[in-house]
Amino acid sequence: MAEPVKVAADGGQQQHQQQEAFDDPRIPWSGKPGRADILCWAGIMLSGIFYWTMLPFRASLVGTHPVLLVLLNGSTEGIVAAAAFARIGHGTLIVVLLAALVGIMKFDPLYWWAGRLWGERVIALLGGRRNRGDKYMARVKRWGRKFTWPAVIVAQFLPIPNAIIYVIAGWAGMSLLTFIILDAISTLLWAGMLAGLGYALGHHAVVVAQSISHYGLWISIGLIVVILFFQVRSQRRMMRDVAQARAAQQAGAAAPAGAAAPAAVDVPAAEGDQAATP
Repeated sequence: MAEPVKVAADGGQQQHQQQEAFDDPRIPWSGKPGRADILCWAGIMLSGIFYWTMLPFRASLVGTHPVLLVLLNGSTEGIVAAAAFARIGHGTLIVVLLAALVGIMKFDPLYWWAGRLWGERVIALLGGRRNRGDKYMARVKRWGRKFTWPAVIVAQFLPIPNAIIYVIAGWAGMSLLTFIILDAISTLLWAGMLAGLGYALGHHAVVVAQSISHYGLWISIGLIVVILFFQVRSQRRMMRDVAQARAAQQAGAAAPAGAAAPAAVDVPAAEGDQAATP
């Protein structure tokens, strides 16, 4: 009679361990992922790989092929340089703005989709710290489109990662078509402002862009070093917070588990005594 109890306890422990493995704070879903979870997360990971792959070429392209840089990366310096080249007769502002639409918006729907799938968990993950945005979520729920619509429009101008705004829009229930329209308005406003700056600077901006391209390799190496430094620091801080949270959780669960252990040992013995009694 004691053996089935042990098997059940072991099975429950294995199930609990599997649940903890899936409930990793470094991933945005809870429990076993579905097909949509894997596809969306893979798309976001590929967008990050694309960003890192393009990083060494940004400085070299800005003074040689700025429109291509805008199309691939949607970079600020690329838009300014491409508009400056248009001022001296190389290209048009319409082409620059169309390239900016593609270059800036190409991965945005992935983050809207992430908001639909995972909501607050992915907001905490993108923020680099658990529960960082919890205090804002009640306001978002209360304000609805009065908050999300203007937030998406001004997202390009805010000093926070745009992805967080797009996740909030998806989590709050904004439709994909509405999101794309508002995101396009935001992108055109941002790209139009940068293009106007580049067009006004004209030849001076072209000279600066060509100088940057001349020293592109060293500038790219410097950018990579700086970004790696901040990424590593952010990851260490997040893992430290996670370790502290797990330690607190294990400490809180230790007392109830210790109290339950004697009862689990006494049950098989009591059943054995009853079976031996005539």
